[in-house]
Amino acid sequence: MVALLGDFPPRTGEECPELALVYANADLHRHRLEEARARLEIARSYAGTAPVGRRPRLRMAAAALELLLARLRGHFDDVFEQADALPSRVTGQSHTEVALASDLRALVLLNLGVTEAWSLRLADSERHLLEGAALARDIGRPYLEVACLAHLGFASGHRSFALVRQRCEQALALAARYGWEAEAVIAPAQASFAWTLICTGEFDHGERWLDRARRATRSGGEPGVRLLVRLVSAMLPAARGRQREALAELTAAEEVQARMVGRHGLSTQVAAWTMAARARLGMVDEARAILAALDDREAAVGEIRNAAAVIRLAERDPAGARRELRPVLAGRAPVNSFLTPVEARLLDALACRDLGDGHAAGEAVEEALNLAEADRMILPFAMTGAWELLEPVQQRTSHAALVSDILDAVRGGAPGGPDRSAPGPAEELSPSELRILRYLPTNLTRPEIAAELSVSLNTVNTHVRRIYAKLGAGDRSAAVQRGRELRLLSNGGRA
Repeated sequence: MVALLGDFPPRTGEECPELALVYANADLHRHRLEEARARLEIARSYAGTAPVGRRPRLRMAAAALELLLARLRGHFDDVFEQADALPSRVTGQSHTEVALASDLRALVLLNLGVTEAWSLRLADSERHLLEGAALARDIGRPYLEVACLAHLGFASGHRSFALVRQRCEQALALAARYGWEAEAVIAPAQASFAWTLICTGEFDHGERWLDRARRATRSGGEPGVRLLVRLVSAMLPAARGRQREALAELTAAEEVQARMVGRHGLSTQVAAWTMAARARLGMVDEARAILAALDDREAAVGEIRNAAAVIRLAERDPAGARRELRPVLAGRAPVNSFLTPVEARLLDALACRDLGDGHAAGEAVEEALNLAEADRMILPFAMTGAWELLEPVQQRTSHAALVSDILDAVRGGAPGGPDRSAPGPAEELSPSELRILRYLPTNLTRPEIAAELSVSLNTVNTHVRRIYAKLGAGDRSAAVQRGRELRLLSNGGRA
């Protein structure tokens, strides 16, 4: 497009509103935002004098590009103010008019859905992106479909890791079909996929996808995506205990936010983790300065309360840390991520340990494991350092498999991930057999397992024999190892 426009005489776009819009579109895709804004002003000024039949199309096209411009500037309020410009489906007109209106509608749905995602209005974002992807598919616009699907994974973050992962994989597969694996359009899916992998302890696998997202956004691009990539880039070293590297990425994320007109929904998480990283590095005064700069509404958010608790722990004030956490633990503090309640309980466990209350620390850890089990969350245990509290509870928790995976991840092992290619059992384990298999990594005896499950010892013995036969294992240790290889030892395994 850019090369073709170069063949036009200078200033041609200033005389024709349609061509001004084409120039504006080209400028937007090259992130020349000021030039695009000037082109759009030209188009608007001429649209009112265009022939009556051309005016609706010009206004619709200008509205779609204005939404894109606002999104690329990070001016989210402006996007929402223009949301009533969303064109409805066109019928009763020529095929060309209907096709153009559908193209523009898909583009507007994309821009609106992305803006809602970055504002953490995730249910609305999901709805608009799904509608945009379906429309783009219907009208044969694969690039628009990929763009919608690439953001849909992030927009599904209020549901479950499994859905985020599924939708990211769908977007990645479609992009690969068209050879767009290295294009910026797919970077949101790459970053969101890396996020789920890192959250579930698959650090090496997550890093590979994160590297792809970094390469796709290396030359710039949409600020919302770059902030997401920076935040995920901070998660990885934080999980590995490299706080200085995490802080460098978080500082870069703050710089991206500073260049945006509006406030990204992830900025609260960036601020919270920045405070926590500084406190863990001994920079308590700097962390407190960030906290002091927040207003009361911002300071009441769960992510910030957790960070305040980390500061208190660094100040050797565990009782104060517990006070900071009370609104989060009670469910009164608003939270932006379902990592936050898990993190809060782990920080409470660390505070209880520092107060010498081992029983309360164990209870807090068990509550964190209960919350983490469904999505197999490992990141909060690694980031907070609370994984050190797991060994004492490993023999008496009902989450022994998850505990084993957490300890493997933080010690450099790979908790059974998708890179493993071990063949499955000759016959699938039944739900009852899976329940018993997940007790085998513990030191509980068979009678104790029977008591935990409220079944007879004979039932346990029968299931254990079947487990050994199906997994090709000769003893308990071999069955546990085989179960780990097949990812059967957590609720995310095959049932």
